[in-house]
Amino acid sequence: MKSLLLLSGLGVLALLAEIFNLKKRLYPVVLIGLLVTIAAAVKDWNTNIHYYSNMMLFDNFAITFTVLICVVALLWFVMSQSYFTEETNVTDHFALVLFSLVGAVCMVSYNNMAMLFLGIEILSLSLYVMAGSKKNDLLSNEAALKYFLMGSFATGFLLFGIALIYGASGSFHLSAIAYYISENQGHLPTFFYAGVLLMLVGMAFKVSAAPFHFWAPDVYQGSPTVVTAFMATIVKTAAFAAFFRLFATCFMGVAGTWTDIVSVMCILTLIVGNITAVFQESTKRMLAFSSVAHAGYMLLAIVSLSAHSGSNILYYTAAYSVATIASFTVLYNVMQGAGDAIESFNGLSKRNPFAALVMAVALLSLAGIPPMAGFFGKYYLFTSALEAHHIWLVLVAVFASLVGVYYYFKILIAMYFKPAKNAAALSLSGSHQLLLVISLLLMLLMGAMPDWIIRLI
Repeated sequence: MKSLLLLSGLGVLALLAEIFNLKKRLYPVVLIGLLVTIAAAVKDWNTNIHYYSNMMLFDNFAITFTVLICVVALLWFVMSQSYFTEETNVTDHFALVLFSLVGAVCMVSYNNMAMLFLGIEILSLSLYVMAGSKKNDLLSNEAALKYFLMGSFATGFLLFGIALIYGASGSFHLSAIAYYISENQGHLPTFFYAGVLLMLVGMAFKVSAAPFHFWAPDVYQGSPTVVTAFMATIVKTAAFAAFFRLFATCFMGVAGTWTDIVSVMCILTLIVGNITAVFQESTKRMLAFSSVAHAGYMLLAIVSLSAHSGSNILYYTAAYSVATIASFTVLYNVMQGAGDAIESFNGLSKRNPFAALVMAVALLSLAGIPPMAGFFGKYYLFTSALEAHHIWLVLVAVFASLVGVYYYFKILIAMYFKPAKNAAALSLSGSHQLLLVISLLLMLLMGAMPDWIIRLI
């Protein structure tokens, strides 16, 4: 709970910084504030305290995901320092990002559907503005409009589902709804099942699972690169944590209603995300479809719910987020003079060997090549799915992983085996070099000691 209050306080401070002329000091204050937030969250370990009439629950699940979100946010702030240099709206950018983090923490710690809705909306409203923050870019404007319209439409599904479930159970609390399901097995009204499916649609949109993924490629491509990195990491982590908490805690008693549907979503997401990524020439758009594909892998944990599913999602999102931050940092620097086409990476190993090395490790991790962290993330998810007898899902996921290797290796081949169009060295800022060093160490550490992270929950 302290972490939520600290992030909210930082957001309010960002709003007041314009009045008190604290714009230049805001960046280091936010970084220090995130470190304090991480420490405050860790201090709450094993407390399992309820807040606001049982509407919020800060158990170990919520704490670990809060820490992960804040750590990734720290890395993201280092990556996106240039996003906060425009003197006219620097405080607005800080406020939007910090309040979106507040929404993300609400999404991982809610114990009441009203708080789930508030968390999603706090996160989403900030992102609608951030997606269109490149005001003179038509693609950015288009991204904001599409995200807003489709996000509002998906929220309608979510709210209608919550209303139907409340109408049947008489409560918004997850534990009360779960108790209602257990006491009325076989006698649940039809509209209750409709409510579960409507909420499933709303959550599938938030995690960009097929067939509700159509917004992701255009929004990811049109948004500023640093905002795309934020969406692909922090937003996806929070959305999957919320998705898991809802269906593992609340709807487990009616798993027969939604398991097959989520299985079909999982297959569609894996196939559409990976195969469509193969044909992309834009690196940002390719990473967008890659993000859709990774949502398919994480859906395996939802389909095969077990005692280890929460840990599996935590490890996978951590490995995926670090690799994605690293890849977007390199992409951001490559784009400065050459655009985001895959050909822009030609000869990067000679222009900047260290950037090419980190990009290669990140891509190998995303592709699931051993001994990278991404391999162990997929291994844990596949193992849980096999234990739950979802053999066909695992076979599809393995095939999709092989397809993923192909389009990730397109960038690797461009970096190491194709001549550069521009022979000039690619220079990195000191902060970006530090970020790439930290990301490389984290990826190698997570690959070397996967069990240490998987046992946190």
